[in-house]
Amino acid sequence: MRFEKHIFICTNQREDASKSCCGEGRGMELVKIFRKKLKEKGLHTQMRAQRAGCIDACNFGPAMVVYPEGVFYGGVTPEDIDEIISSHLVNETPVERLIIDFNAQ
Repeated sequence: MRFEKHIFICTNQREDASKSCCGEGRGMELVKIFRKKLKEKGLHTQMRAQRAGCIDACNFGPAMVVYPEGVFYGGVTPEDIDEIISSHLVNETPVERLIIDFNAQ
């Protein structure tokens, strides 16, 4: 496997504003910050952050998923990125407060 971790950040943009959406603007901001911080920390060759279409977590956006674990995070802000990198990506401990509980819907 080329990357140890893959971070997919939803940048989906909906024409129908009746359903919430992560939005390209908010999602792309997270993508750019993740990429910058992974590079600064020398992790960019082991981990890849990239934009994704809808990851079907619209009500929890901005949303993202980390593979290979398949951990979905919701309500992610730029301020959460350092914690996600340090706790989950480096130390293998998901950030519990951001994990989406799809069963609670």
